[in-house]
Amino acid sequence: MISGPRVTLRALRRDDLPLLCAFNNDLRVELAGGGDPPMPQQLERLIADFERDTAAGGRDDGRFAIEIDGRFVGGCGLFDFDWTNRTAQLGIGIGEPSLWGQGYGREAIGLLLDVAFRLRNVRRVWLRTHAGNERAIRCYRACGFQEEGRLRQHVWTDGGYQDQVLMGILRDEWLAARAERTPDRD
Repeated sequence: MISGPRVTLRALRRDDLPLLCAFNNDLRVELAGGGDPPMPQQLERLIADFERDTAAGGRDDGRFAIEIDGRFVGGCGLFDFDWTNRTAQLGIGIGEPSLWGQGYGREAIGLLLDVAFRLRNVRRVWLRTHAGNERAIRCYRACGFQEEGRLRQHVWTDGGYQDQVLMGILRDEWLAARAERTPDRD
């Protein structure tokens, strides 16, 4: 487990799956994420995928459950690792809209960046979101991500096309921002 002041990142557990399924079937949550069109998900399919992955053994990948005050509230992770170029993609979703805009996502992303840069030796973390998700873009910028590109009218979401925004942060940028927050104390 990786913990910050208010957020804990931990492995996904089987008892999280009913709530994860509810999040995945909540149109507000799905539209905020953008990308693939919202499609229904059966709990049984989610359980089968979880059990297949668990039966494979080994360690979990770079995906985490987000926990606040002991409650499962969403997920985040690092994926699409490219070990030659030392890059990874970041994704996050908080499934309870009542918790949006309260800084929990920012804290979870900060913990993930620590995992990426300090523990996994990644050089660059990138992400993509749709331009209509202004709250997420503000959050990513606050975490140090910079817009690196835009695919115009690339994402169909909520009845219209949106630009897909590509953002990234380099380890050096993360280290510099971290040094500014925690100056040396002599």
